[in-house]
Amino acid sequence: MTNIYSNIYSFNKKILKKTVKSLKGGKIAGLPTETVYGLAGNAYSKIAVKKIFKLKKRPKKNPLIIHYCNLKNIDKDVITNENFFKLYKKFCPGPITFVLKKNKNSKISSLATANLKTVAIRFPKHKIIRSLLRSINFPLAMPSANISAGLSPVCTLDVFEEFYNKLDIIIDGGKSKIGIESTVVDLTEKPKILRPGIISQDDIKRVLKINLSKKKSKIKSPGMLKRHYSPGIPLIFSQKSKNQNHANIVFGKNHKNKANYFNLSKKGNLKEAAANLYETMRKIKKKGYKKIIVTKIPNKGPGLAINDRLKRASK
Repeated sequence: MTNIYSNIYSFNKKILKKTVKSLKGGKIAGLPTETVYGLAGNAYSKIAVKKIFKLKKRPKKNPLIIHYCNLKNIDKDVITNENFFKLYKKFCPGPITFVLKKNKNSKISSLATANLKTVAIRFPKHKIIRSLLRSINFPLAMPSANISAGLSPVCTLDVFEEFYNKLDIIIDGGKSKIGIESTVVDLTEKPKILRPGIISQDDIKRVLKINLSKKKSKIKSPGMLKRHYSPGIPLIFSQKSKNQNHANIVFGKNHKNKANYFNLSKKGNLKEAAANLYETMRKIKKKGYKKIIVTKIPNKGPGLAINDRLKRASK
């Protein structure tokens, strides 16, 4: 990306040092991950965490995900267990978040955990965020880099359009490969999916070799609020709309190429559809459409995560 924005930077050693200094000073940065872009700050700093909530206009009851490079020092913050290590070995670093019991001596800001006795932690895969995490001595509180309840960003321009120059640093890490947020699994009791993602419930069941809990849960992680992922215009589930002011989100090869048709994956690939979901909804909003009509997305694998986002966006 050609940098025509004063706070968007390509990643190199100089920018690594600049970002580390900024984070150590309690500032907030827009950073890439393989899922979506994040709004990062020192998880041990109440001041930094407070800035994140203020920037996002985020409800204080909605906890943040804390990001680590590896297993080093996590015992200072959380109480691990056998199920955690099984899933970590299989899927990390990667797009999965674990909710674990908080260590009583943890320095993680209570604001970041919404005053809960649990912590949501993740080990991201993107090489830029991993380089940063290796260069600091604290984990990063990092929700998606957008105003609360809106669409998550999948590129630096999305982040800039959310916050403009309120951030000193936004690092360009290319388009997010996965394009939707991580799977969240609660491991404090019988394992339970709190937010679906690319790593599916079946994937987790195969590793743990147990059935997962289906009990309702209070808010322990991001992605559990009823209204979320909103494109800023009405979104409804229907067959199709002939109104030219409406945009149709479709999936698969059996659809015409019309100006107001936006196909998440002509090949019928659910991972591709997930990667294109937020980008497509942002594009529709920018084009001035008044409503989004969504046709049926297969409710399996990544389709479960796509439909979860669409359902919450429609609230």
